[in-house]
Amino acid sequence: MLEVKNISFSYQEKSTINAISFNLEKGKNLAIIGESGCGKSTLLKLIYGLYDLDKGEIFWNNHPVLGPKFYLIPGMDFMKYLAQDFDLMPFITVAENVGKYLSNIYPEKKKERIAELLDIVEMTDYANIKAKNLSGGQMQRVALAKVLALEPEVLLLDEPFSHIDNFRKNSLRRKLFGYLKEKQITTIFATHDSSDVLSFADEVLVLKDGQIIEEGSPKAIYNHPKTKYIASLFGDTNEIEIDGKVAFVYPHQLEIVSKSNIKAEVVNSYFLGSHYLIEANHKSQSLFFESDYELEIGSQVHLKKKP
Repeated sequence: MLEVKNISFSYQEKSTINAISFNLEKGKNLAIIGESGCGKSTLLKLIYGLYDLDKGEIFWNNHPVLGPKFYLIPGMDFMKYLAQDFDLMPFITVAENVGKYLSNIYPEKKKERIAELLDIVEMTDYANIKAKNLSGGQMQRVALAKVLALEPEVLLLDEPFSHIDNFRKNSLRRKLFGYLKEKQITTIFATHDSSDVLSFADEVLVLKDGQIIEEGSPKAIYNHPKTKYIASLFGDTNEIEIDGKVAFVYPHQLEIVSKSNIKAEVVNSYFLGSHYLIEANHKSQSLFFESDYELEIGSQVHLKKKP
């Protein structure tokens, strides 16, 4: 189990992480979400042991996680951390980068392991290409394979799919998180992508200004956001009054009806393939809802929240 106990950290005078505590069971996936600058990346670095804590303690299976004051080379052996800079060696091949930390005693086993990892990140065809010749997305996939090579007990990922094309991202996510579950690798990932959170996280921490403002299952947080800030991390959000109470409503939760208390004027229609996202004006504020067909600009509609 990973135990994070009341940790705080500051860059010089500025507090970045403030009194954060949580536990994570072995083999679970934890997503950390929040706006840019909320402390997601710093929290990952603290868990890995790259910085010394101002206050608090971190343990993995009762083993303390300690920072540079205690280790000549920062970082814990049983963890791997993938930063946003990838840390690849540019003048050696993809296969050599992935196998950098694998033993040379059994070369055939090493070759098989590299092939397995390249298959997971869909980079088999690039095994003999030098890293400097790869795109940003390809480098990110190689970096993922590299941190998996020694099967860490804990894996820390900072925006792991940020450079990867959408058409490949879905397949890669399914393969990667399937592998992590199969191997029971405890994973913490910071992300801005709600698809990462909703489909692959077991638990979620929502950060704001270096503090946890919400935690729980993805489904519970998504279905019952306590604030507009939390709801907006999952996409467009409407803050509207329903039955005398303020509610945070996603566009797909609204439907057009013949008459209701929510009246809006269409401002724009955005084609999204399977449907349109409609932007409308309601009481001098923007309101978004979905429609199966394009609506004429200036037309009036009545809306209600779906049951």
